[in-house]
Amino acid sequence: MNFTTIETERLLLKGLSPEDMSAIFNDLPKSEIKELLGHRSEEEYQKEAYKHLNGYSSYNRSFKLFLLVHRESGLIIGRCGLHNWNQDNKRAEIGYVMHVDAFRQKGLMSEAVKAILDYGFKELNLNRIEALVGVSNIPSIKILENHNFQKEGILRQHICIAGNFEDSILFSKLHDEHQP
Repeated sequence: MNFTTIETERLLLKGLSPEDMSAIFNDLPKSEIKELLGHRSEEEYQKEAYKHLNGYSSYNRSFKLFLLVHRESGLIIGRCGLHNWNQDNKRAEIGYVMHVDAFRQKGLMSEAVKAILDYGFKELNLNRIEALVGVSNIPSIKILENHNFQKEGILRQHICIAGNFEDSILFSKLHDEHQP
């Protein structure tokens, strides 16, 4: 398995493709999978196993997932990557999550997002990167605004969380607007 690795000042981003994820689930025992992917609970493992069993990519869609490894501690602290990657139309959606509370509000996710934007526009030759964010997710909205994403509109009752429908904000950034 060849990880695509991106280095930032405080992070190592280890990239996984759908093929890498299939190899991990087909070739490794559960305990090694959990350690390699940084799963902290059985629930996290089961969610990932479900994605594997149901197919990570579909026709004309793929992803590139990066595990965020804190350089100093070696801990996997979160994920950031590009999904819904439509190669024909040169667009993808960015997504990110910080798993460890102690690493929140330290600028680490912003550092990771910058690296993923650079990777998406330069290495994947994307023209457009989109983000969908819940209207109440202020930290995520701030990250996107700080990286000069443009707000395009509201998708009404777009996601269902705990049985309640919530709106999402659609943001985008174009290749010509990005300065590495």
